[in-house]
Amino acid sequence: MTIRIKVEAVAKEFTLHAQGGVRLPVMSDASMEARGGECTALIGESGAGKSTLMRMIYGNYRTQAGRILIEHQGRSVDMASAEPHEVLEVRRLTLGYVTQFLRVIPRVPTLDVVAEPLLAVGTDIEAARERARALLTRLRVREALWPLSPLTFSGGEQQRVNIARGFAHEYPCLLLDEPTASLDAVNKETVVTMIEEAKARGVAVIGIFHDASVRERICEHQIDVTRFAPQSGAAA
Repeated sequence: MTIRIKVEAVAKEFTLHAQGGVRLPVMSDASMEARGGECTALIGESGAGKSTLMRMIYGNYRTQAGRILIEHQGRSVDMASAEPHEVLEVRRLTLGYVTQFLRVIPRVPTLDVVAEPLLAVGTDIEAARERARALLTRLRVREALWPLSPLTFSGGEQQRVNIARGFAHEYPCLLLDEPTASLDAVNKETVVTMIEEAKARGVAVIGIFHDASVRERICEHQIDVTRFAPQSGAAA
């Protein structure tokens, strides 16, 4: 399978401006890869740097060293050094990200929140909304809620909207940060099945899954991020 994401010798540190500019190393010489059709789990104790690595891959955090290569439209884009417009293009077309928290513009209806990634790639509005309806139905978000902002929903409902939005466009690469958290058994099974379907399409998946049974079912590889801790032992 094709390598779609490649992390090479990445280092990260944070500067604590509120504490006199103290520099806190959190990761050193982090290297991994993700291939199409496979799922790689990031594992390690809380604070080990799993979410930090995910955010660097997505381009939310800059690195102090190394490269993060994403296969994008027939070329490799280094998210560690790419210009902002390049990062946004990769996110729009190639790299999806389901976070633990739903961040949307207030008052936008749930149906349009889910359809938005499709509209961003030029999908007709009715086709985008039809796809959104199908995903919301599959994830058991009640139709009565679709015209409302998801910011008013329960945590579990928001998570399902977040997942629907992340799966609306068929990204070649997906980052999943605890996608089954806050879900009941039935909806968890639905999400796991959706991940399996994405892998079958050749999607490269990197995820954080605290549920060991989920990891064992869908992940071909597990990367313990504690091995990337700096020699000082500091972690993020």
